[in-house]
Amino acid sequence: MRLGKYLKAAFLNRWNLLLFGGGMALAILTGRPDIFAPLVLAGEVAYVGLLGTHPRFQKHVDAQEAKAMRLEGSAGAEAALERMIEGLPPKSLARFEALRSRCLELRQIALEIKDPGRAGEMPLEALQLAGLDRLLWIYLRLLFTHHSLERFLQTATEAEIRRDIERLEGRLKGLAGKAGDPQVERVRRALEDNLETSKARLANIERARSNHEVMQLEIDRLEAKIRSLSELAINRQEPEFISGQVDQAAASMLQTEKTMNELQFATGIEMVDEVVPELLRRPTVRAKE
Repeated sequence: MRLGKYLKAAFLNRWNLLLFGGGMALAILTGRPDIFAPLVLAGEVAYVGLLGTHPRFQKHVDAQEAKAMRLEGSAGAEAALERMIEGLPPKSLARFEALRSRCLELRQIALEIKDPGRAGEMPLEALQLAGLDRLLWIYLRLLFTHHSLERFLQTATEAEIRRDIERLEGRLKGLAGKAGDPQVERVRRALEDNLETSKARLANIERARSNHEVMQLEIDRLEAKIRSLSELAINRQEPEFISGQVDQAAASMLQTEKTMNELQFATGIEMVDEVVPELLRRPTVRAKE
C-alpha cells in the first residue's frame, strides 16, 4: 500500500503529467498511435516505477504528507484556541494573559542580564519557546475545562435525575412476575433503557464534580510550575537544562491531558496530539466586551 502511494505521487507529478500528455498527443499526431503510444506508455511505466521506488523521492513524499498534516493540525488547534478565547470569562482570560505576560517579562529580564546590548531579542532557544508554549496551551485548556465543568454543574439537575432513577426502578419492580406478555416486555425494555440513560447522566455529573476540583488544583500547580521555569531561565543560562525541565513539566501533565480529553461531554473539544499554537509570540489576548 505504501508503494502505491509513492507510485501515485510520481505519476501525478505536474511535470510528469505534462510530458506524458504531450507524448501521447504527439503519438496521435504522427498518425501511427498504434506504434508510438505503446512506446510512450512503456516509458511512462518505467519512469513512474524508477521514481516511485527511489528513496529520496519517497522521503520527499513523506515530508510533504507530514507538512500537510501539520498544517491541518495547526488549523484545528487555532480553531480550538479561538473557541476557548470566545468561551472563557474575562477573569479566566485575564489570569492566562497575566501568566503569559509574566513569562515574556522574565525572558526579557534574562536577556538584559546576559547581554544588555541585545535588548528586544528573544533570549530563549526555539525549543524552550516551544516547550513553554505547550505548557501555556495546557494551562489554557485547563482553564477552559474548569469553566466548562462549572457551567455543566450549574445546569445539571442531579436531584431530578435521582428521582427519575427511583421512579423507573419502582416501575420495573412492579413488572416483576409478569413475564411472557409481549406488551409488558416492550414496556420493560423501554424502562430499562431509560434507567440506563439516567444512570449514565448521573455518572457524568458525579465525574464532573470530582474532576472540577482536580482541574482547579492542576491549574494552580501548572501556574506555579510555569512561573518557576520562567524564573529559572534568569538564574541558569543553560538551554539544555531549561529545555529538560520544560519537558519534565509537560510529561507530568500527560494524565491531566488525558482527563481533559475524557471530559469532552462538558467541553465539546477533544484534542489529541494537536499542533500547539504559538502563544508567547502572538498578540495579547483580550476578552471581548
